[in-house]
Amino acid sequence: MFAAMPSPAQDNSTAPRIYVIAAHPHWRDSRINHRLLAAAREVAQVDVNDLYSSYPDYAIDVAAEQRRVARADLLVLMHPIQWYSMPPLQKLWLDDVLAYNWAYGTHGTALQGKDFWLVASTGGPESSYHPQSYNRYFFDAFLPPYEQTAALCGMRFLPPLLLHGARTSSAQELAAHVNTFCDRLASYPDWPEMDEIEPCPRCIVPETDRPHEEEVEEVEVPVAAAPAAGGEA
Repeated sequence: MFAAMPSPAQDNSTAPRIYVIAAHPHWRDSRINHRLLAAAREVAQVDVNDLYSSYPDYAIDVAAEQRRVARADLLVLMHPIQWYSMPPLQKLWLDDVLAYNWAYGTHGTALQGKDFWLVASTGGPESSYHPQSYNRYFFDAFLPPYEQTAALCGMRFLPPLLLHGARTSSAQELAAHVNTFCDRLASYPDWPEMDEIEPCPRCIVPETDRPHEEEVEEVEVPVAAAPAAGGEA
């Protein structure tokens, strides 16, 4: 069962807006992300984008995406962890949409003050993310790229919502995770831990650290799909 919808009497003009950016290369193989995707679409004030359906050719509409991001108070990255990172189309979305002097840099202020939330799943159990197990590190060791992406863009990084062992989770565990996700979306920004989260640091990239456009040589790299180790099935 999904979280209850807000009352019709609520003033939606002042309600926070949420943009959920979902990325899964193989939805038919998903045990949890496809449920989260369907659930997010049932929550008021949530804009949901299934990247692999929107951009099967990997040609991202940057202007359209920047408009959706600019409208949101909360950006949600939702995907399985693949090779200790995000799926390739999600990474391309970050590369293209979070442009210099729009999302970050001396004049890049479009995302300042927004919140950034990672909702991710792993195929392996939590116990596998341990120095004595095959993933060799606690899962927190793989979060700095997400945290620094938020910081560079002036966003506050919220505590991630993680589901470990998605391949072997029971139906009850999957349902509970979906309900937690929906409750978080519906109650944002009134989360009990919000007051304890430190504001994001201000990270400004100076003009001298960026090449001029004429100095950038574009190299076309073919995109090829490949199975991901350790990802959520």
